Amino acid sequence: MKTIHVNTGSPYDIYIERDILDCCGKIIKEVSSAQKVTVITDSNVAPLYKWRVLNALAEEGLTATAHVFQAGEQSKNLNTVAEMYNTLAEFKMTRKDIIIALGGGVTGDMAGFAAATYLRGIDFIQIPTSLLAQVDSSVGGKTGVDIVQGKNLVGAFYQPKAVLIDPNTLNTLPDKFICDGMAEVIKYGCIKDCAFFDELAKGTALDNIEDVIERCVTIKRDVVSRDEKESGERMLLNFGHTLGHAIEKIYNFTGITHGMAVAIGMVLITKAGERRGITQNGTADKISEVCRKYGLPTTDNASFEEIASSAQTDKKTVGTDINLVLLDKIGSSFTKKVRLDNLLDFITA
Repeated sequence: MKTIHVNTGSPYDIYIERDILDCCGKIIKEVSSAQKVTVITDSNVAPLYKWRVLNALAEEGLTATAHVFQAGEQSKNLNTVAEMYNTLAEFKMTRKDIIIALGGGVTGDMAGFAAATYLRGIDFIQIPTSLLAQVDSSVGGKTGVDIVQGKNLVGAFYQPKAVLIDPNTLNTLPDKFICDGMAEVIKYGCIKDCAFFDELAKGTALDNIEDVIERCVTIKRDVVSRDEKESGERMLLNFGHTLGHAIEKIYNFTGITHGMAVAIGMVLITKAGERRGITQNGTADKISEVCRKYGLPTTDNASFEEIASSAQTDKKTVGTDINLVLLDKIGSSFTKKVRLDNLLDFITA
């Protein structure tokens, strides 16, 4: 078992091991004094893994129930979280009990937010089953939901008690969700690790997926440990996300996945950096080539005007400015404040 320690305000460990789902009850007993467990999962993941997790909990004498919501980004809202609260209350969960977030990024974000806010905070464990969640969203303590005005505008920083990553769960993912997660993998190479990016460029990342997961998680662990609440360096993890979130919003979070939108966002913002003379020429082409190798799009039909307008309510806005993440070159990133009313001009140059 690979173990990665995260040294945040509430420290925890990330465990990477095939079939770790079958010993999740044992790990809960080690990190928590909980007697009750509510497993929160979606309608896609529940048929695959819900009973496996519930059985593992029962083997350790834990009393457990499951809350299943309709899969999809469109469910990532406060109404769905309110339904989770109902289940937690009816199951008489206390502050000593624990929630398991079993699923992808949407599940982890919402279950984490429910944990952060129910009874003003109860423990939760992340068991991510998608590539995107395993390499990115399950680590770092960001929780939240979407509202009409934008993605993840309501949420909290709330660290899990542990993260349990089972690479075998990726075997049941449709190809489009593997592609989805690869956008976040590529992001890490872009912002922090040129050598890792060069390895990804070979197109063989999926042949060494455990090493890829460990590398991404380690990069994020290091960043989050230095900047837990996103006051500085952690902003770099948003590379491609400002424009990506704007594109998701334009399509009302349907028809385009988060990873697809991030891939497009990474290429668009890097092209803008090149046109401004602050990013090494040819960098956007390198990112485009790697994205295409893993089945990700690099362009979209949405206009620059639509994207700039949609980005106005992004959570990375500060007063009249928005923080953009740009590259000097592959492996070297920085943030730049741009006035909101100059955003369209910046990305079109």
